[in-house]
Amino acid sequence: MRVALVTVGDELLSGDTVNTNAAWLGRQLAERGVSVERVTTLPDRTADIAREVNEHRAEYDAVIVTGGLGPTHDDVTMEGVAAAFGRDLAESEAALEWLEREGGYTRDDLAEGTAHIPDGARMLPNRAGVAPGCVIGTVYVLPGVPEEMKSMFELVADDFAGESRHVETVEVDEPESALIDRFETLRDRFDVKVGSYPGETVRVKIEGGDAETVAEAAAWLRDRADAA
Repeated sequence: MRVALVTVGDELLSGDTVNTNAAWLGRQLAERGVSVERVTTLPDRTADIAREVNEHRAEYDAVIVTGGLGPTHDDVTMEGVAAAFGRDLAESEAALEWLEREGGYTRDDLAEGTAHIPDGARMLPNRAGVAPGCVIGTVYVLPGVPEEMKSMFELVADDFAGESRHVETVEVDEPESALIDRFETLRDRFDVKVGSYPGETVRVKIEGGDAETVAEAAAWLRDRADAA
């Protein structure tokens, strides 16, 4: 399963807020065997959201959009997603009923636009906040507040599944440039994906679909790292 992530918010682009949602979702999806192939950060601009969502939903199995939900002037994500599908926004009766029943709100308590989602979308209740999310086609729209996003993702997590992946990490106390030939041999000998991440040491991530093969590849690299 191939997925694209779209995070929305001027504050993410300016650096005022760290984009932890993309990292958290990436880990969650990877654990489910899902391949995250694109992460895009967009401003609070309807046309940009509509264009990006439209392009991604044509190319990937699913698109997860986070941020910009609610009734304020810069919360335009629902409008952008609706435009990507050629839909209007409509007040969700399911959202209003949930907020009355579970949230303790009356309809008069809610600001205009709070319960608006694209027409025909499936509402996702916000168990940690107010503004609902939704699913429309293969596009999942979640809040930007991390606690709310995580809570809502759990409602749809079972929709995301792929091939089981196994990972082992090897720490190598050598320059990354000295490992190039070993990485090439490793990929030739074993059906694995290899990534290297330099720091005080080089952290080598070995990933594959077969646990035994990954373990053998990691042992092979460790033996040669120790001998170097």
